[in-house]
Amino acid sequence: MRDSELIPDEEGTGAPVEAGAPPLPAEPAESAVGRLEGQLRDAEDRRLRLAAEYDNFRKRVAKERIELTDRAQAALVVRLLEVIDDLDRLSTLDKATTSSDAVHEALVLVDRKLRKELLAAGLERIDPVGQPFNPAEHEAVSVVPTPDAAKDHLVSATFQAGFKYKGSLVRPARVQVYSVEGHA
Repeated sequence: MRDSELIPDEEGTGAPVEAGAPPLPAEPAESAVGRLEGQLRDAEDRRLRLAAEYDNFRKRVAKERIELTDRAQAALVVRLLEVIDDLDRLSTLDKATTSSDAVHEALVLVDRKLRKELLAAGLERIDPVGQPFNPAEHEAVSVVPTPDAAKDHLVSATFQAGFKYKGSLVRPARVQVYSVEGHA
């Protein structure tokens, strides 16, 4: 059958029929309702399956995110194991045969190793002495009069260093700030 042989049906539904063919009978209402109910059930079934697939996807992504976080934390722990081993060796030193200078030097080396590993993992120390006070990164716990007006609102001392982890503030630095007014 070619397109030129198709003509619109007599009921104006736009359904093509063959030229010269008898018109198709209209679908009885009961069968139309049954057919539409079946299509509705199929659509509802597809919707429910899609919702279940999405829920399973969401759960899988959440599980994978937790597993990824756990692997990242495990990688950091592995990097810190050498530091823990060094601390274990320090704690078992014989006090009678080890000088305090040797213990101090060993502690400095362990501290340096620990800070190096944490820096490599993304931890950044905040020690803002001499820098302008920044309330987004610093917590002012004390204010002192400034010896020079040019030092107004500069950090004069750090009581506790702050830290950022991969750019996000973990702990603000607790600082003392110069102030012309001499009070908060």
